[in-house]
Amino acid sequence: MSEKVLQELADKLAADTIKAMDALGDDRLYEQVAKVLGASSQTSEEAYLTCIRIRLAERRGRDFLTNHVKEALKARKEGRDAPEALAPGSDNEHL
Repeated sequence: MSEKVLQELADKLAADTIKAMDALGDDRLYEQVAKVLGASSQTSEEAYLTCIRIRLAERRGRDFLTNHVKEALKARKEGRDAPEALAPGSDNEHL
């Protein structure tokens, strides 16, 4: 199987899994799907988990950005300085 096909299938399954996780309220469903994949193909499991991590990280980043912009615009409207963009749970020395 070509690398491109593997990535496309893994990413589609990751997207569908995240939709199911949201619908069911089960934030660990992806682990069960990964186990099923791993029983047949370790390569598919690794590609799938990479896609899951990327999609979940992008979601967290987008949520952070959306919330920060909302707070900054609210502060500006109220005549206050915009809050500093602090990543949750970090010391932010790397930002």
